[in-house]
Amino acid sequence: MSNSDLNVWLDGKIIKYDDAKVPILTHSLQYGSGIFEGIRAYDAEGAAIFRLSDHIERFMKTAKIYSMKLGYTKEELQNAVIDVVKSNGIKECYIRPFAFYNDDNIGLGVEGKKLSVFVANKPFGKYLGKEEDNGVRAKISTWDRLSSRTLPIQAKASGNYLNSIIASIEAKASGFDEAIMLSLDGSVAEGAAENIFLVSNGRIITPDMGSDILLGITRSTVMELAKDLGYSVEERRIHKEELYTADEVFFAGTAVEIAGIVNIDGITIGNGKVGSITSALKKKYMDVVHGKEEKYLKWLTKV
Repeated sequence: MSNSDLNVWLDGKIIKYDDAKVPILTHSLQYGSGIFEGIRAYDAEGAAIFRLSDHIERFMKTAKIYSMKLGYTKEELQNAVIDVVKSNGIKECYIRPFAFYNDDNIGLGVEGKKLSVFVANKPFGKYLGKEEDNGVRAKISTWDRLSSRTLPIQAKASGNYLNSIIASIEAKASGFDEAIMLSLDGSVAEGAAENIFLVSNGRIITPDMGSDILLGITRSTVMELAKDLGYSVEERRIHKEELYTADEVFFAGTAVEIAGIVNIDGITIGNGKVGSITSALKKKYMDVVHGKEEKYLKWLTKV
């Protein structure tokens, strides 16, 4: 399916993808002033959107942080996502709600500028390709993770991701699959577009809120599922050398889902294979998103 075949939702209406046009000088294209969410739907005997309510709630919180008046209620935005998924008939897809200043004036000011909201979806496979099955090779970036003293870390704003893009470019240019970023104090923060976990002596550890991380929805999912499987989960500051000596390390995020990391900076993690705890969590996660876990059907919105 090409983008031209897709229906999208723009400012309250379902239209064709090719009819969703904005000026080339759009403020949010010039200055990175858009905000967004990344959501997945899975085939659970029909399309089912995973944790839709939580994603839209975070979208609205991001808008509040940036004083953006979306003009839609949470229910209206959720229905927009449902309508787009339904109209395109794609059971497994990535969904992108996006709010932006649809205005072509030069200048940073946003007062009085038109705010548009857009929802699109499309088929989406593995974020990091086959490495997600075989194990990801990661590089600790020379670029620091943005601090909340610089930009609001808990907001999923377009401009924030320039930080991630440059780290990812560096990692891939060096022959790695993805970047790992450190906070300004040198502690582990997250991947370029994913949260990170390590496993040590059977304990699962992940950076805490003070490490300048995005409080990912997949991150919270993994923490709950880990406890279901009988593992303890600890949130704290992590020194980068703890990654090198961990038994297992893995990424978690909406796009990447759960992906084991087998090498960091050329150092083999554990036995060089995706670990058993990572694999168990991934299986549990995939069962949940495909509607195979009764306890977690509450997280699925059937379309």
